[in-house]
Amino acid sequence: MLSRIPNLLTLLRIALIPLIVVTFYFDGNMWRWIALGIFIAAGITDFLDGWLARMWDEQSNLGRFLDPIADKLLVAAILMMLVAKGRMSDLTVLPAIVILCREIAVSGLREFLAELNVGVPVSRLAKWKTGIQMIAIGILLVGDAVSLIPAREIGEVGLWIAAVMTLITGWDYLQAGLHHMMKDD
Repeated sequence: MLSRIPNLLTLLRIALIPLIVVTFYFDGNMWRWIALGIFIAAGITDFLDGWLARMWDEQSNLGRFLDPIADKLLVAAILMMLVAKGRMSDLTVLPAIVILCREIAVSGLREFLAELNVGVPVSRLAKWKTGIQMIAIGILLVGDAVSLIPAREIGEVGLWIAAVMTLITGWDYLQAGLHHMMKDD
């Protein structure tokens, strides 16, 4: 039974995505804070599923498959809703697109390399990128509900920093897999 908990946490993270999306359709600062709370809960499940799987030595193929998908679905859904609801400047759509394109490209690269039994480890810079990206998204979720600081602007700067790091780490992953892609069949 314990071995299923990490996978259930990952599925819970996926199930939280529609709840965050629904908050965008209600007005008021309370809904922004609710969205942030759900986003934080999703982040906690992301931490716990991996930690528990490693602690119990219960890493599964299903977990290895679902975890990155859950992360990408969460980020993509929120970025699309922030853009759709005009909760970031027009120019900040660019880093959102860069982040989404890199995630799709790296996923495709990982899938291709997995067929060749080649693993691509996550770099330290990629972990930092993810951390900055998640903080920026959290700040953007709350946005104008915070009056003491320019939260929207801080979130947008964070997203730009994450996008630059996204380009660097995406290029690193591409270079790591390029010689495998260039081999003759």
